[in-house]
Amino acid sequence: MITWMQRHKKWLVSTIWVSTIAFVGAGFVGWGNYNYGKKGGAVAVVGDREISINEFQREYSSLYGQYAQIFGKEFNKQMAEKLNLKDLAYKMAIQKNLILSYGDELGLTVTNEDIAKELLKYKAFIKNGKFDKSTYEKVLSRNGTTIKEFENSLKRNLLLEKIEKLFKITPSQSEVHALNQLLFLKDNIDVKVLSMSNIEVAKDEAAIKKYWDKNKANYLSDTKYDISYAFVDIKNKQYSLDELKKYYENFKSDFRKENDKIKSFEEAKDDVIKALEVKDTKTDALKEYLKYKKKEKQFKEKIVVAKNKLPYGKNNSTILKSKVGSLQKPFLYNNKYVIVKLNEIISPKVLSFEEAKASVTEDYINNQKNMKLKALSKKELANFNGKNIGWVDRNSDANIDGLDSRETSQFLNKLFSEDTKKGEVNLGSKVVLYKINDSKFAKYDEKRDKTVRETLSNLQNSELMDNLIKRLENRYEIQSSLDKKE
Repeated sequence: MITWMQRHKKWLVSTIWVSTIAFVGAGFVGWGNYNYGKKGGAVAVVGDREISINEFQREYSSLYGQYAQIFGKEFNKQMAEKLNLKDLAYKMAIQKNLILSYGDELGLTVTNEDIAKELLKYKAFIKNGKFDKSTYEKVLSRNGTTIKEFENSLKRNLLLEKIEKLFKITPSQSEVHALNQLLFLKDNIDVKVLSMSNIEVAKDEAAIKKYWDKNKANYLSDTKYDISYAFVDIKNKQYSLDELKKYYENFKSDFRKENDKIKSFEEAKDDVIKALEVKDTKTDALKEYLKYKKKEKQFKEKIVVAKNKLPYGKNNSTILKSKVGSLQKPFLYNNKYVIVKLNEIISPKVLSFEEAKASVTEDYINNQKNMKLKALSKKELANFNGKNIGWVDRNSDANIDGLDSRETSQFLNKLFSEDTKKGEVNLGSKVVLYKINDSKFAKYDEKRDKTVRETLSNLQNSELMDNLIKRLENRYEIQSSLDKKE
């Protein structure tokens, strides 16, 4: 997938440029440390506009979210690093601020009324059919941002939209008509499906051991964490009615029914008692924590576990990021306060053949099957004799022997990206050999015009914006304080 993404990077950037215009208020996806050449929280200055660290982080998070939406669970931080997503986010931030600087020069502005109208579009800020400021503040707080940061981000995006509308191109009907036929090109094809499941491989232990010896660096134990811990149980306490009512009045918005309405005092009474017990026990837990920190008290419990076996839920990530020898302040988990000390991080070690045997055997067999499938594919393609499945396009509901509906869809999508009349499409455990006998334009279908018009409009407007950015790069000075890879 990485190779495909790199090959189609220009298309991806264009697609994401269009989609991120209105992407606001997303949660951050962090990238760790990054070097800045000067103080002040700005990574670059474009014309008279500063790009803050927060804006840069938001751009990265937005891009990360867009890639994840396109590619699903396959996309992760490692892939983001291989694609230099940080540098792409930096480039996008520069490009957007070039356009914003141009908007400043044109005298375009965003009014408070524009922002107010935009806020009404966010369902998360609406309560009982109306915009609710208290809800607005809470939602932003939960997402780690402030009203000022959010509305500044909103203002930038609204200004970008105004500028984009100035340059928006509407495709002509003749262009839509031509692309309507071209995008839905049809091929008449012969196919033959080859599958790993039909290939036999003997379990030769000597060969498997040789395979392990050659690839043993790939068979490692998990990184393990040596951890000491102590519990502080929630203590049952007695509270006066006045104490309970005072706490309820101060925090009543925390006590809600399933329909999100606030509970009455009587309905919330048990929850209030529990909340007060948790609050008061935290003070006791902090006292215990200080005793362990000052070594006045020694931990009695200890575990050594792999990362995916840590038992503390959302607190695991904090423990994993901590320094060896450090203590975590008490956190609430399973109705107890937990104090944790990270004693040691035990690095992965190469597994012995016996320890890795099951995994090695499976990998060896798959590797042998894959090699035999490639050889068989080459041989069969040289003397191709497939079955004709008639005329198909990339959206056809074709019935291909040996493929399920998902695999058929994958094959057809890949087929219409190929540039050879005869070849193979790899589907992982299966290879589909194909021969294109003939091709023809699809019949014009008015129902497809909307999709085609949007595709063509995005392509045309993206090209126009690219050309505008190139001109603006020579118009406005760009000062960078970010040490980044080229």
